Amino acid sequence: MKISAANGATVGIVEHGNDAIAVTIGPRDEILDRRSIALTEGLPTHPYHHEGAWAVGRYLDSPWARPMSFSDAVALVARVTEAAAHGAQKGLAALAADLSFPITAIAIRLCPALPPSIEERIHDNRAQVVADSVMYREAMANAARARGWSVEWYDRDQIYDEAANRLGIPDIDPLLRDMGRRIGPPWQAKQKLAAVAALVAARGPSTRSAP
Repeated sequence: MKISAANGATVGIVEHGNDAIAVTIGPRDEILDRRSIALTEGLPTHPYHHEGAWAVGRYLDSPWARPMSFSDAVALVARVTEAAAHGAQKGLAALAADLSFPITAIAIRLCPALPPSIEERIHDNRAQVVADSVMYREAMANAARARGWSVEWYDRDQIYDEAANRLGIPDIDPLLRDMGRRIGPPWQAKQKLAAVAALVAARGPSTRSAP
């Protein structure tokens, strides 16, 4: 039997380097869980922006730069991508196991359009700046879909206004302050953003198209 969003939990995700900040909201808009999910361990965290850039001659004057061939950079990105996929699967499995409510949806920050291949993303100056973040978001989205959760994409610049509109309130800040008092510190900006994204996703699909 399909579980409706009204009877399940919704997860909001904010990426932070190679970690995913996850805040889970229950059927009554209560916070059920907040955690950081490590997507990779023991690997470079920004293989596109660092190693990939160095391989094509960017940022070589930085003190932490090191020589790297293009083929090695591509192979490294592939390794990190695979590790992120595994980390996302493991992290979401652990989250689901810890909750008493079934998870029905996950909210992830909208991904910009990028060239399809690793090689193209490294060569494209604009793409390589954001490609690492997109890689981690895509890993979380794919892991969520594999679990049968719906994936909602949110715009970070619009989500607070969208939340107020979807909840029918003039301002989302009082609700966030109340959430913070209930759950206690730390109640940081990324956690608040994740909570807001989850609140919106719990109201059902938006008109925003998925990447």
